[in-house]
Amino acid sequence: MIRNAIIILAMIACLAGCTMAPAYKRPDAPVPAAWPTGPAYKETAAGETAAAASDIGWREFYTDEKLQKVIDLALKNNRDLRVAALNIEKTRAVYRVQQAVLLPLPNAAGSLNEYRTPADIGENHEATNVRLYNANVGISSWEIDFFGRIRSLKDSALEQYFATEHARRSAQISLISEVANTYLILAADRENLKLAQSTLKAQESTYTMIQRRYELGSSSELDLNQARTRVEAARVDVARFTAYAATDENTLNLLVGAPVPPELLSDSLDAIASPKDLSPGLSSQVLLKRPDILQAESYLKAANANIGAARAAFFPSITLSTSIGTTSNELAGLFKAGAATWSFVPQVSVPIFNSILLWANLQATKATREIYVAQYEKSIQTAFREVADALAVKGTVGDQMTAQQSLVDASANTYRLADARYTNGIDSYLTVLDAQRSLYAAQQGLISVRYARIANLVNLYKVLGGGGNEENGQESPGGGQGAKEKPES
Repeated sequence: MIRNAIIILAMIACLAGCTMAPAYKRPDAPVPAAWPTGPAYKETAAGETAAAASDIGWREFYTDEKLQKVIDLALKNNRDLRVAALNIEKTRAVYRVQQAVLLPLPNAAGSLNEYRTPADIGENHEATNVRLYNANVGISSWEIDFFGRIRSLKDSALEQYFATEHARRSAQISLISEVANTYLILAADRENLKLAQSTLKAQESTYTMIQRRYELGSSSELDLNQARTRVEAARVDVARFTAYAATDENTLNLLVGAPVPPELLSDSLDAIASPKDLSPGLSSQVLLKRPDILQAESYLKAANANIGAARAAFFPSITLSTSIGTTSNELAGLFKAGAATWSFVPQVSVPIFNSILLWANLQATKATREIYVAQYEKSIQTAFREVADALAVKGTVGDQMTAQQSLVDASANTYRLADARYTNGIDSYLTVLDAQRSLYAAQQGLISVRYARIANLVNLYKVLGGGGNEENGQESPGGGQGAKEKPES
């Protein structure tokens, strides 16, 4: 028995690491090596170096202290992120199960068998009672992995584990971005509410003034009704932005997973410190660090390993059952000399009549790999498009901001002049109404552009893969190319 066990273990050691899986080669990225250029994009200065977004911790990027606290609350309480973390625990356990079956797992058992032999078939035609005690240690149906089938399945399970870790990082990136965007939208809607409230107050004052002039006969009924329409329109906006702010706060509470303390909320975009500016670098290869792309590649590697398992299924499988123990008709005699028993049962299974099924399974695994290749390439193309869109906004939002501010200034001057002309009886109140509407729309547009500028930085940080690592910028297990950590056995 000992000699046989040594031979088996030596054979396993020789075959360790051998599988029939095809050599993995990362597919070429189906996108240009450089970012788009043109009027909408800011050119990166020659020789400019920038830290990759994936290496910048979210606390470093989001410089506003209140927003940092809100994000921290979300990372602790968000249920979707909690589910992603639990999925990691589940796949880690599945990997450990698959890893465990590579080695023989001995088990111990004890039993009592008692039976009676009737007199008509018993010796000397006498009924007898037989009692047997058994105690043994052995291995039950252990498959010796000569052709790497189980090892390929283990490699597939490992890549599945890495995929769930990448999925958790991707979920964290999305969560941080959604929290920041909702926080900004809430601040913008609160600022729009303040603007609507101040506009309503101004319109009510104007309406009161025109009503007095109407009573004195110096203003027409048309002017009075036109002023009233502006008051009611302002009231509609106050109610609308009040509802927007309330629903924004509800959305933020859901993302955070707990009520956000009121003191952490901002009433205007100006009160929020702008996030750190980012440069995408010179090459689109930075996209390969994105967790969703790493996740797609892990699934591809898992599918590649499954081909090895499907190929190995064509070859004979060898299973071994063995045990050693003692048997006695008395409990006290189990450990006496001469009570030892043993068994050694090797079994070979040769797939002869199911080759059609095995061939179909191999073709299915190959097709599955090609599906994951296409999905991996599509994820890179999607990521390239997202970054290109963010860069296009980044390259033009500054011009929008300048133009919108000039529009607000011009509209304010127009309103001031129109109001003065109406007060002096030179022009009609309709001109004042048009100037008021233009100014109000320009002010709302300025809030929207300011929000777009900050939100674009948030989005650029997200699409470049920022926010998925720990605050110190260290990558999670499975995050670095060629430097993956296996879960502890």
